[in-house]
Amino acid sequence: MKFFIILFIFLFLGALLIISNNNISFSNEDQGKEFVSLWFNWFSELFKNVKSVTGYAIGYDWMP
Repeated sequence: MKFFIILFIFLFLGALLIISNNNISFSNEDQGKEFVSLWFNWFSELFKNVKSVTGYAIGYDWMP
């Protein structure tokens, strides 16, 4: 349960950073669509980076 709460907080903070860095206001539909596009792009890049780091860690020789 703690994991999901931490994950939610992390994704929520990412959304807040996207909103503040791109000056997005949800007053019109176009900016809402822009936010969704930016958030999914950020999330997909995050997933690619985690996959890359995990692949690197798996490929590393951990035995002494």
